Amino acid sequence: MPISLLCRTLLLGALLAAPGTAPVALADAAGGGLRDAPDFTRTDLGGRSIALRSYRGKLVLLNFWATWCGPCLSEIPRFADWQRRYGPAGLQILGVSMDDGPAPVRAAYQKFHLDYPVMMGDAQLGELFGGVLGLPFTYLIDRRGHIIARFEGEPDLKRMETRIQTLLANAPRS
Repeated sequence: MPISLLCRTLLLGALLAAPGTAPVALADAAGGGLRDAPDFTRTDLGGRSIALRSYRGKLVLLNFWATWCGPCLSEIPRFADWQRRYGPAGLQILGVSMDDGPAPVRAAYQKFHLDYPVMMGDAQLGELFGGVLGLPFTYLIDRRGHIIARFEGEPDLKRMETRIQTLLANAPRS
């Protein structure tokens, strides 16, 4: 492996492992471009079929969380606020609960008055995204379906919001 590629790989790994850091662009393993978000289809808590590909054209915040995760529960009200504020500008938040069953997830959905889709996840879905080994785990997916940032653990929500605002403001007008 060339030294420059090795250094970039080590630096990227260090940045991705640090919780609360600014979003990091993710290059694919071949070294060119951004990695496409793996497509999946799940049923949300309301029984509607949700396919990730159907959100192309929007900036997607894909959040893996659980009701037993304190940091997850602290960020959810902020995500609900962002969906209301930035949804009209092109943001779509999708929640993936890693709980064992839907009952506590439905209670949290009602408690937080969520207005974005929440679906049940599992290890197989987590593996599509490289393994979700800790929660919360959040991805930003651009309008073309590329993963442009990921956040492991409790992120700096102000930095995340600033990044979202920038991406929405710089979106090409159709």
